[in-house]
Amino acid sequence: MSLPRLPDWSPQRYRRQQDEESGVSDGWLRASHDDSDAFDIPPPKKASVERLKRWRQAALVLNASRRFRYTLDLKREEEKEEARKKIRAHAQAIRAALLFKEAGGTPSPVPGPPQEFPSAVHGFGVGCEKLAALNRDHDTSSLQEYGGVEGLANLLKANLDKGIPGDDNELLIRRQAFGENTYPKKKGRSFFVFLWEACQDTTLIILMIAAALSLGLGIKTEGIKEGWYDGGSIAFAVFLVIFVTATSDYKQSLQFQSLNEEKRNIKLEVIRGGRRFEVSIFDIVVGDVIPLKIGDQVPADGVLIVGHSLAIDESSMTGESKIVHKDQKDPFLMSGCKVADGYGNMLVTGVGLNTEWGLLMASISEDNGEETPLQVRLNGVATFIGMVGLSVAFVVLVVLVVRYFTGHTKNADGSVQFQPGKTRVGTALNGTVKIITIAVTIVVVAVPEGLPLAVTLTLAYSMRKMMMDKALVRRLSACETMGSATTICSDKTGTLTLNQMTVVKAFAGGKMLEAPDKADLLSPRASSLLTEGIAQNTTGSVYVSEDGQVEVTGSPTEKAILYWGLKLGMRFEDLRSQSSVVQVFPFNSEKKRGGVAIQLSESDIHIHWKGAAELVLDSCTQYLDQDGSIQQINPDKMNEFKHVIEKMAGESLRCVAFGFRQCDVKKVPVSIEQRKQWVLPDDGLVLLAIVGIKDPCRPGVKEAVNLCRNAGVKVRMVTGDNIQTATAIALECGILDSRELQPGAIIEGRAFRVLSETERQHVARDLSVMARSSPNDKLLLVQALRKQGNVVAVTGDGTNDAPALHEADIGLAMGIQGTEVAKESADIIILDDNFSSVVKVVRWGRSVYANIQKFIQFQLTVNVAALIINVVASISAGDVPLKAVQLLWVNLIMDTLGALALATEPPTDDLMQRRPVGRRDPLITNVMWRNVIVQAIYQVTVLLVLNFDGIRLLHLSNQTKADAEDVKNTFIFNAFVMCQVFNEFNARKPDKLNIFSGVTKNHLFMGIIGATVIFQALIVEFLGKFASTVRLSWQLWIASIALGFISWPLALLSKLLPVPETPFAEYFRRMYCCKPGGKGGERCGERQQSSEAQDGSAR
Repeated sequence: MSLPRLPDWSPQRYRRQQDEESGVSDGWLRASHDDSDAFDIPPPKKASVERLKRWRQAALVLNASRRFRYTLDLKREEEKEEARKKIRAHAQAIRAALLFKEAGGTPSPVPGPPQEFPSAVHGFGVGCEKLAALNRDHDTSSLQEYGGVEGLANLLKANLDKGIPGDDNELLIRRQAFGENTYPKKKGRSFFVFLWEACQDTTLIILMIAAALSLGLGIKTEGIKEGWYDGGSIAFAVFLVIFVTATSDYKQSLQFQSLNEEKRNIKLEVIRGGRRFEVSIFDIVVGDVIPLKIGDQVPADGVLIVGHSLAIDESSMTGESKIVHKDQKDPFLMSGCKVADGYGNMLVTGVGLNTEWGLLMASISEDNGEETPLQVRLNGVATFIGMVGLSVAFVVLVVLVVRYFTGHTKNADGSVQFQPGKTRVGTALNGTVKIITIAVTIVVVAVPEGLPLAVTLTLAYSMRKMMMDKALVRRLSACETMGSATTICSDKTGTLTLNQMTVVKAFAGGKMLEAPDKADLLSPRASSLLTEGIAQNTTGSVYVSEDGQVEVTGSPTEKAILYWGLKLGMRFEDLRSQSSVVQVFPFNSEKKRGGVAIQLSESDIHIHWKGAAELVLDSCTQYLDQDGSIQQINPDKMNEFKHVIEKMAGESLRCVAFGFRQCDVKKVPVSIEQRKQWVLPDDGLVLLAIVGIKDPCRPGVKEAVNLCRNAGVKVRMVTGDNIQTATAIALECGILDSRELQPGAIIEGRAFRVLSETERQHVARDLSVMARSSPNDKLLLVQALRKQGNVVAVTGDGTNDAPALHEADIGLAMGIQGTEVAKESADIIILDDNFSSVVKVVRWGRSVYANIQKFIQFQLTVNVAALIINVVASISAGDVPLKAVQLLWVNLIMDTLGALALATEPPTDDLMQRRPVGRRDPLITNVMWRNVIVQAIYQVTVLLVLNFDGIRLLHLSNQTKADAEDVKNTFIFNAFVMCQVFNEFNARKPDKLNIFSGVTKNHLFMGIIGATVIFQALIVEFLGKFASTVRLSWQLWIASIALGFISWPLALLSKLLPVPETPFAEYFRRMYCCKPGGKGGERCGERQQSSEAQDGSAR
């Protein structure tokens, strides 16, 4: 079903329904965006290189190195890809050689006792170079010569079961012998590099040349004592601008470096001294034993010790998306690859630069650059303002040059500055240089190079603060996109709940147990089979220390079941040692169950299944009664079991069932190759038990959900639990309201996935809870919501969540339970897995956008006022009241200091009372235009009146004309700066009457305001020669401050003026659209009717 075509002037275009970035399939609108606006790009993970190049070419840029610093460096990206291709080619060549070798049937050497190898440093039996070659060449022959994995572990003084001892001295020795698991990072750019880049601004270079000419000519005509002031002051002002700019950029760079360090610091489990520890990836050493599970990143090079259905995605190294299965024939694991399925343990043989991943990472530098749609749009605004500024500067230049050489420009005493045939060449040249200086300085003020960088500044500030709110930003654009989020699809476990699971109910032996952990309520056979299944069918582990302390590791569900097993008398290590694992069917969120086949004797095979209660129950035909006898499940008994599950689920419990069956050993394949293909039988199971696991809701989650609802953001819960558990939790969290439960609010994943695309979009609109969902169901939901025009944020923690995280506008991975695959696909990592932190991210996203708008409003006011004053004054009087140095100081206030003050405003509560920010909403709103126009008219009117009649108004008639002009111009400059200082307060709250709310909490803002006023006083009172100013009396200081102060009540009154909802730009578009002969004029009436119909349906 195609969407109706929108009129290009419709207000609906500014609403989320027609958001191109949200996947609307309106080809006409998309084409219109693609063809007409270079400064309109989709999110970076969906933008093509051609689009990224296009907007750069469209931007008016005077300092490319500064303007595009934090955008994606396309050339560097190409270099990175070349480096990756080289290493991948090497990996592919090795693989081809191995395949050729296997095809040739080269016999593998017979494993035997390890030979005498040249002793490596620190007494290890093998050196760093041989280990690196072993893994790099996938050399199974050398591995067999070492005695296989066990022989290699002996050479490395490691125990395959318990790992290395792990004391500090041991780790130090291994790092000295085999290196650290780090790679040399290219040094960040020094402060002097930022200084150099700031110097490359075209306008500043012209000003430096003008300053040098002015300095030379001034000294020549007026002598060194007086002649250096003009040129020297301009040069100093330029250096000040460069220094402040470089300092600001350097500090931002340091912030990004620290955030990159945090992103690289992966936490993982390692076995040392028989215990599992969580350590940083940088602390891994050769000889470590690392447990791997689905979704993990392989942290170093190594060989597989033992694995069950272990499949590795080596695409990051080879460039191929093929999944490689690992076993004893191909046991080599490469650092940087991802575990696609299964689990196992690996022995680390190479770290850091002794791995190909380390070489790759060392050869490519970390790039902080990234497009953000807001950054690109601001480049468009900067280009527009810059073109206006260049035009104005050119007009001023022409007017001043013509007036100067025609004798219409006069000195303060009334004498003509240039007289043909009388004025010396040096004096004329000096006058021309001053005119050029003024024109170029107008360009400096007019072209806001700092406007796109203000985005980076506020993003850097927000990212740092979001870290404190437990959110690690991986992609810059996600910060601003979160401000536009209209819906959040959240997981239940660990996000809405605490992820602190305990077994609180148990149904076994055909009855509900009074206490779930009382072993004497179970028959010996039931207890034996249950503990056997719990111990063997798990990815967790139990460690009992010498003093009897028990440590249980694994996922929260696994830990809850293992703790329950221990209470039933399970002896974990004994049970695992009494049998051998034949085959494993790993659990994942798609299958919702996992199984294991174990061999207890030569003829006895037990198969244990564990998973979602109703799925396991469907596979059961028998059950174990209270005496330990096997009974058939009749329809009445089946209904009883289902009722037990529903009752547990209704109490917000996660239901897990345990099934068991025996298998004839003759049916089990003998060869390893055949066994890999063997599918574990899952029919005819005997039901052992059903348990209810309690996972309480997080404190404050209900309030966070209500906050989202008030902010216009709908929260949807997507869970793998059954529909009763999901409904109970959703009601507890406030996602569902028992008073207004709608028929379409809850659905199961299997019902959703069979719907047509159109039906899914219809159902998704009212959907609040999706139960028994698979990761693919989550992906389908995200696609349906985006096609409706929603801006979708999605939480995920599993490997299979990666497609949904990538498809969503904002992917949010869980930092504690999330796999590395999920984290790499995500835009933001929620470090504490808490839904309240997700809501804080929404708040920060809205703050980013609001802060940029504050800065734009402030900067536009300065731009408009400064340009109009200088144009009018130059055309009418032949001179400008604001001199070059003064304009450079205003530029510093406006550009760098203004961005620092306004772009670092902390988020306020009222941000969550607004509707989501539309990514197609105009960047400069009607409210902002109203504020800019009112303030600019006021400033221009006051300053032009002062310029033309200031001597009379300021009572300066009793002074000489030259002195009066100096005082008047100084007063104009002072009043202009004071207007900006007071207007900076107005810019903090563009649409609020109280502009002082929270101002004292923003110490940086107050500090910048204070510093601006102090420096202004110093410039006026003590740097007269430098800034072309004279000292002002206290009366004139009070008058300057009063003129600035008037902007406050003026802003208050202006905010009482109503503004239309339709953006001003739309009116111009309508006029253009509907005028005779205008583009699309013939469809104007038709479009208007369409727009009205859509507005009506929206209401």
